[in-house]
Amino acid sequence: MKYDFDTLIDRRNTGSLKWDVGADELPMWVADMDFQAAPAIREALQKRLDHGVFGYTDVPPEWADAYIGWWKERHHFTMERDWLIFCTGVVPAISSMVRKLTTPGENVLIQTPVYNMFFNSIVNNGRNVKESPLCYENGVYSMDFARLERDLSDPQTTLMILCNPHNPVGKIWDREILARVGELCARHHVTVISDEIHCDLTDPGREYVPFASASETCKQTSVTCIAPTKTFSIPGIQTAAVSVPDPFLRHKVWRGLNTDEVAEGNVFACDAAIAAFRHGGDWLDELREYIYANKQAVRKFLAAELPQLHLVPSEATYLLWLDCGKITGDAKPLADFIRKKTGLYVTSGGQYGAPGKQFLRVNIACPRARLLDGLNRLKAGILAWS
Repeated sequence: MKYDFDTLIDRRNTGSLKWDVGADELPMWVADMDFQAAPAIREALQKRLDHGVFGYTDVPPEWADAYIGWWKERHHFTMERDWLIFCTGVVPAISSMVRKLTTPGENVLIQTPVYNMFFNSIVNNGRNVKESPLCYENGVYSMDFARLERDLSDPQTTLMILCNPHNPVGKIWDREILARVGELCARHHVTVISDEIHCDLTDPGREYVPFASASETCKQTSVTCIAPTKTFSIPGIQTAAVSVPDPFLRHKVWRGLNTDEVAEGNVFACDAAIAAFRHGGDWLDELREYIYANKQAVRKFLAAELPQLHLVPSEATYLLWLDCGKITGDAKPLADFIRKKTGLYVTSGGQYGAPGKQFLRVNIACPRARLLDGLNRLKAGILAWS
């Protein structure tokens, strides 16, 4: 490999949310990679740093060009410059849109188990969470369209937050599925926010489908949230975008983002995004290969050492979803026990909605040696629990 993903980097005492843990603990919870950012990004930031003046920053035309070029080349979807609005992050954007596109007391639909911050964006803004659970059969997830339509048909449901690809279950939704979602939402006058922050972290040879590309209906009734942060290991640099094809909806979103003051770029945000999308492709391709190899290592380890755990098939993200149903119906006490017993810090699935209660979520975006350490700790914790 041209790029180094094996070096163990000490992140302690750097103000890291992930690594602010005990001295003997190993954090494999929050979606934050333990790899250095792509060299092209670091070079761009160093150049900006060397300039030495960090004043108020406009969003340059090259920022939109970088997004447009990347989505056209990598995802076969052409966005227009007018569609794109800078924002400081996907979660701030979602919270802003919840406030702008709904009124207090209305329902926002999410398909659980799903990214826990969706709950925060809904509840903290005085809206109601409408859980429309995914179907989980024979260890595999799919959409329950009968339940989805019933939930969308509630007149109080006015917004849906879609996770595409899906975190935490690692599912890539195909074009037919997405088009069907779009048609149902249009029929019941529900706007879609599609969170596509994990879209570039697919397995090698696999491609995701942008929601807005699935049909004309999907394009005209949706907002898409995108960013280089998860993909290129720069979540601490507040940089993201929303893409809104419909001009009326775009104006509302733009007003919300600006009213909430989450559309102002920091001095490094645009440079990082431009460098990532213009020059980070080779690095990303190697990263995807490395993460895929990590997934295979986990699969092999569990089959040999912990067959009582089921690894849900993953097509995207670096987050693995472990079904612990054969040993417990509630993974929260199990996660707490594993952390206390072995120092391994993983996330209990109940944070992602009631259907996730028997699961653990594990972040495997780390050097292989660290991953193997985590797997051995997991084994020790599970065997001690059993």
